[in-house]
Amino acid sequence: MAWLDVTLDSLVRQPVCGYVVGGDSFSEPTALAALALLANGRHDAARPALDWLAALQTSNGMLGLNHQEPWPHWPTSLALLAWTAADEPSKYTQQIQRAVDWLLSVEGQPVPASDAIGHDVTIVGWPWVETTHSWMEPTAWAVLALRAAGYPDHGRVREGERLLVNRLLPTGGTNYGNTYVLGQELRPQVAPTGVTMLALAGTDASDARVPASLAYLESTLGPAEAAISLSWGVLGLTAFDRTPSSAEAWLQNAAERTLAAGREPIRLAALALAAPLAESPLIRLAKSTGAAR
Repeated sequence: MAWLDVTLDSLVRQPVCGYVVGGDSFSEPTALAALALLANGRHDAARPALDWLAALQTSNGMLGLNHQEPWPHWPTSLALLAWTAADEPSKYTQQIQRAVDWLLSVEGQPVPASDAIGHDVTIVGWPWVETTHSWMEPTAWAVLALRAAGYPDHGRVREGERLLVNRLLPTGGTNYGNTYVLGQELRPQVAPTGVTMLALAGTDASDARVPASLAYLESTLGPAEAAISLSWGVLGLTAFDRTPSSAEAWLQNAAERTLAAGREPIRLAALALAAPLAESPLIRLAKSTGAAR
């Protein structure tokens, strides 16, 4: 795939990257760039990104956005995923354990139950910002990261999975984490639905909303989908062995648009991470069932 070589070469030139070319470096795009390079066999090129993330980590195990903005700390899950996917994760043993310990210490805060809120507010997952309510994407990334680090049966992971199922919409899919607000069912969005399906892959989740969410992705994804949403949607389906037949063409289309429009590193990283499809490390890590520590 010519687009993939061009994309990877762009990430190799700046593996420690930000949201725009030449901009400040941030932990989210850098972690995704590391994962993308690892997913495509560029192990040496990923090392500067992995090491930059390690230098950003505090003694408490958490990572902020970058050295100038040390808060909030939700990107810690992405860094943990990157370190566990490294070709030699033993080089990051200390960083991995610190990140695990920090994630296990962080709990989303319940909010008062109300008829205006459609989900179970008592289930504890992970927040975007500490001391606030749990939401879908930070919970999904934390569940994925902890499972990848060898904690698939930990009580926090199990409760996180329960939260993810609880927040699925009755007709399938999810958004930032609300189902009903003031009696109105909210609409699903592709990116959080894809990440949630990744986090539920390999579990025993038998709720009917899971296949309904997969069906939502299948009916929604297409060649015009935005790069990051497309990447997470394709990976979410692939984790359930339902890779769209046109996935490679869609990824190429999105990559060519991104390469022509500004080469935003985070979009290129997401597309390159999805490109191996079933061989992507996110699929392997999502289905990790190693014994709990």
